Amino acid sequence: MPIKLLLTGKTDKGFISEGIKLFAGRIERYMPFRIIVVPGVKKTIKMPSSIVKEKEGEKILAQICENDFVILLDEKGKEFSSVQFAKFIEEKLIEGKRNMVFIIGGAYGFNEKVMKRAQLKLSFSKMTFSHQISRIIFLEQLYRAFTIIKGEPYHNE
Repeated sequence: MPIKLLLTGKTDKGFISEGIKLFAGRIERYMPFRIIVVPGVKKTIKMPSSIVKEKEGEKILAQICENDFVILLDEKGKEFSSVQFAKFIEEKLIEGKRNMVFIIGGAYGFNEKVMKRAQLKLSFSKMTFSHQISRIIFLEQLYRAFTIIKGEPYHNE
């Protein structure tokens, strides 16, 4: 079962791009993995954030297939420990029926249509992280999950 990560807007910091490249390469050793950048919508002074979310939502939904298992990274979502996240990933891999699609939205979050399409909302923490920093955090945790599943020494308990 391939895993996709949808990102809203380009990564504009070099150190974040380097982290994405590092962890994406590591993840690909375990599983077919693809990052898709959904073009962000530039907010103007006259454009309310709700319109930005709606337009970004349309672009996100266009990248999702009917049978995809969709997980939104959202600060109001369910929290997992790293081990719990690894167990979740492993269970989904065993089911093997769908692609897993993780989505990191833009600066204003997700619109209602995208929220309704998701089967799970996942939170890193009760703290808020920028959507750019969230990219590295997520990729590191996905890599960590695979090392836990495989019993490799990356994760210490």
